[in-house]
Order: sequence, then C-alpha cells, then structure tokens
Amino acid sequence: MRAALLRTPLLAMRQSCWLHLGPPRWAVSKSLLAALRKRTGFSISNCKKALEMHENDVEKAESWLQEQAQAQGWEKATKLSGRKTAQGLVGIHIEGQSGAMVEVNCETDFVARNEKFTSLVSEVTRDFFVHGGTQATQTLGIVKESFSEEQLKTLPVGDGKTLGDKLALAIGSIGENMNLARATRLTTQADTQLVGYCHPSTVDEDLKLGRYGVIVAFKASGPLTEVAKQLCVHIIGMNPKTIGMESDPKAENPDEEKVLVHQEFLSDPEVTVSEVLHREGLNIVDFVRYEAGETQDKAE
Repeated sequence: MRAALLRTPLLAMRQSCWLHLGPPRWAVSKSLLAALRKRTGFSISNCKKALEMHENDVEKAESWLQEQAQAQGWEKATKLSGRKTAQGLVGIHIEGQSGAMVEVNCETDFVARNEKFTSLVSEVTRDFFVHGGTQATQTLGIVKESFSEEQLKTLPVGDGKTLGDKLALAIGSIGENMNLARATRLTTQADTQLVGYCHPSTVDEDLKLGRYGVIVAFKASGPLTEVAKQLCVHIIGMNPKTIGMESDPKAENPDEEKVLVHQEFLSDPEVTVSEVLHREGLNIVDFVRYEAGETQDKAE
C-alpha cells in the first residue's frame, strides 16, 4: 500500500512532464534522412522534422513536405501575382503526328536561364502534350488546340495536381512571379509532317527550348530536307502573319511583308519563300509562332 502511494505522485509527475514537453522525438535514421533530402531537395532540418513526425516513414514524410511546400507556393504566388513577367521560355515537343508548344513566363532573364525554371518548362510542355486536348478546331486536316492561361492552370496532370499547382510550387522554390501564358497543340494526318524549332536553341532530351518557338506543318512530295528547318528559322526571324498562296499576285499594300509566300527568303534573299516552296516541292499548311513575353506587350 505504501509503495503504491509513493508511485502515484511519481506517475503524476511523469504525466505532467509529458504534457509540458510533448511526445518524445522519433530517432531519425541518417540513411533515410539522406535519401529523403536527395529525393525532395528540401533542407536537412525540414526533412528531419518530417521523418520525426512520421516515425521514419519516408513516403509519408515526402508527402507532408510536398503539401507544405505547395501551400507556401500558392501563398507566395498570390503575393507576387501583380509583378510583370516579360521574360521566359517556349517549349516544343513533337512526337509522331502531334506537336505541343507552351510558353511559360517569369520576371527576369536570370531566372529564364535558371536550371529549375528550364526544368519546369520542360515538365509543363510534356504534361500539356500528354494531358491537353479539349479545345479542338480542325482546318485543312489539322486539329489545332489552343489553351489560355486560365485553361492551363486548371489542367489536371495526375496525382490530384494541376499545372497551376506545379507552377505555384516552382514560384515558392524560385521566389519570382511566373505564369503559364499559353499553349497550342497541333495534330496532323499521315500526309503532313510537323517540324519544330526554337531560338536560341536548347535541347532537353526530346524537347526544344528557347525565347522564340515555331511549329510548321509541311506537306512534301518527298523527304524533308534542311530547307524545312531554314523555313522555320525564317518564320521566327521575319514573323509573317499569314501564309498566303503561291499563285496570289503580290499585293501593293503595307501588309504585304507579313504574307509568308511573298517574303524574301531569309537564307537566300535573292528568292522569295514562294519560289523556295515550289522548287522544293513543299507546301506549308499551317504554322504557330511564339515569342516569350509578346502577349504581355500586346496587352499593355
């Protein structure tokens, strides 16, 4: 009886200490800590906290870290949303008869050259190629699908995430305002080939990245040659607004220089684009040209 009475105050004191100090910290495995940091890129202190909270369960710890980063990213995205994003990159991915082009903007040229930002543009372009495709219009055998910023932000990309979620996470990590400016997807029939080009050109595996981008849909009497790439460079450099017809007479008006077939060929100014197409047995069915930041310039 006496022993029981002595143990009661001791037990009460232990419970009091538990309530005051909270539950004991879980011993963190160094190997799991290193693995979690490598997988997520978060700081050692945050990874340690996550493992302690989830008793060394790496999957739960990673999920918690991502949720926290996502929430912080959305908060920062909201705070920075008013800042101008006139820089950025265009990403192009072409596979078979389908091609996708996406523009992602940021505030500074420094971030546009940042590895995290280029990785984001690559990932967004691939996601759009796989998951985009609900706003289709068909012209001359080509399905052209255009997406606005709001449509891109709400595009589901798996795991309950949207492209907007991925962008917010990047904003939280990089600390600069960004936006998903626009995207276009082209899908052609078997007799039409797609060629994409970016300038300045950076290649990320099967992706092209640059400040300028173009996708051109060609019909050809034979295999495409280097001239197809030269025509892509021409469209980036000369910025035509329409294709026009080779048989069209030259129109004497200020907009003549914006009609592709009447322009002097950039690689050989002695001939017109119309003459090059006729000589090479080529027909340009459609094209889409992007310049990073140009939509904001027009809006202003």
